[in-house]
Amino acid sequence: MTAVIRVMRGLAYAFFPAEIVLLVLLVAGVRIPPAALAAAELTGLALFLTGTVVFVRLRRREGSARQALGELVPEPVLRLVGHELRLMASLALWCGRWRVGVRPDDQVFPHARDQGALMYGFAFVCLVETVGMSYLLGDWPVVHAIVLVLDVYTVLFVLGLHAASVVRPHLLTADALRLRQGAHVDVLVPLDRIASVRHELVFTHEKTEGELNLAVGSQTSLTIELTEPVNAPRFLGAPRPVRIVRCHADDARALYRALTRALAPAPADAPASSSSPAPAPAQALTPKLTPARTRPSPSPVPPA
Repeated sequence: MTAVIRVMRGLAYAFFPAEIVLLVLLVAGVRIPPAALAAAELTGLALFLTGTVVFVRLRRREGSARQALGELVPEPVLRLVGHELRLMASLALWCGRWRVGVRPDDQVFPHARDQGALMYGFAFVCLVETVGMSYLLGDWPVVHAIVLVLDVYTVLFVLGLHAASVVRPHLLTADALRLRQGAHVDVLVPLDRIASVRHELVFTHEKTEGELNLAVGSQTSLTIELTEPVNAPRFLGAPRPVRIVRCHADDARALYRALTRALAPAPADAPASSSSPAPAPAQALTPKLTPARTRPSPSPVPPA
């Protein structure tokens, strides 16, 4: 089975670039022999059927579709495709005002507000570019259709980046802090590994080993130092242990106070003594004040 998967991957690495080249040649008006087109289509169909059979067998052996797909498709490809799908799904969740992974007992801290203007500006520029290219390519229908699809997808991609941050806020649970950014960063920080928390604004972030900077609008407002590193995987899945995490929240002070309360040691319960008298009720501790009438003030002396 492993040899078959390797052969399939090798053919796929050669097939997809060849398909792109054929598409570009067709758009450019180059005449391609029918035999070459038929061979390309047959190769694609054979890869699809073979992949389906291998996937079914892997799923029977592994028992999970995710594990079977992970053996069949390289991890970087899965992560790229999964990221694109999560962005498009985030648009629908954003329109429905839904949030991902939020439970009733979680404390929610949004973090996408300070990037909204920038992302909307990018989307507007992409929309203007879409209209301009549609006008310039009006005499080439095939090229116009391809560029239009790419431009529309670019607009959706930019909006999806912002939507993914909106529907995935930071979460503080009873035992962990879940930090997220867009659809590609999701780090779980156990509370027992947090050594210190500082509220500080940082606008310059250098790429340093062992640090994770989740900047929003080029700024972070909270610095978290850990006693032990946690894994924050890179975009394509490579492991990245970090001991310092910088993040941002729309209300950074509220997140700081919530974290401080969660990290504070629980007060020890004093043992109740049976001989000690019961505390008096609040009304008995408050003295009763009886209002009294005061004597009128004397008349003022007329000025000399």
